[in-house]
Amino acid sequence: MNLNQAIDEAKKNNQIAFNFLLESFWNEVYGFMLKRTRNEIDAEDITIETFFKAFDKIDSFDTKFKFKTWLITIAKNTHLDIIRKQKKSVINQTSRDDENRAYWIVDNTPTPEDRLINEQNLAELLKNIKKLKKHHQDMIHLRFFQEKSYIEIAESIGTPVNNVKIKLLRAKKNLAEIIKNKND
Repeated sequence: MNLNQAIDEAKKNNQIAFNFLLESFWNEVYGFMLKRTRNEIDAEDITIETFFKAFDKIDSFDTKFKFKTWLITIAKNTHLDIIRKQKKSVINQTSRDDENRAYWIVDNTPTPEDRLINEQNLAELLKNIKKLKKHHQDMIHLRFFQEKSYIEIAESIGTPVNNVKIKLLRAKKNLAEIIKNKND
């Protein structure tokens, strides 16, 4: 499969094409973000988010441009968005007084009533998860209910770790949409 074929197939929602694009450009986008962030975890998170956004908006890709440039632009913009959000948040500096006040924080351990409410919410969440496609249900189940790592999931389903991350992001996005649409 060449790049143009992969892009065309990805626009048709072909998973093999998505995997091809992910594997072809992961190292370049990750390397770019690693240079910008100087943090492996942040670089990986932004790279995952970049591919998630790119695959979500693959129909808007214009073939007059290079695919790699398009991905790098998405990565750069994603990183800038994160920086802007961090600047808006409260500066995380603590003084001794702040640290001393932390000892007086009320215990928020769930009461039996809270547990009952959470169980009802869990039941509702499980209903919403059942509305997902089977492979998305499986990803959610493996990651959040069986608490498997990305590596363990990759080994159990026989796919690269990067693909697991992208599939899990898609599953979470679809679940969020179901919940949002239900609440609207």
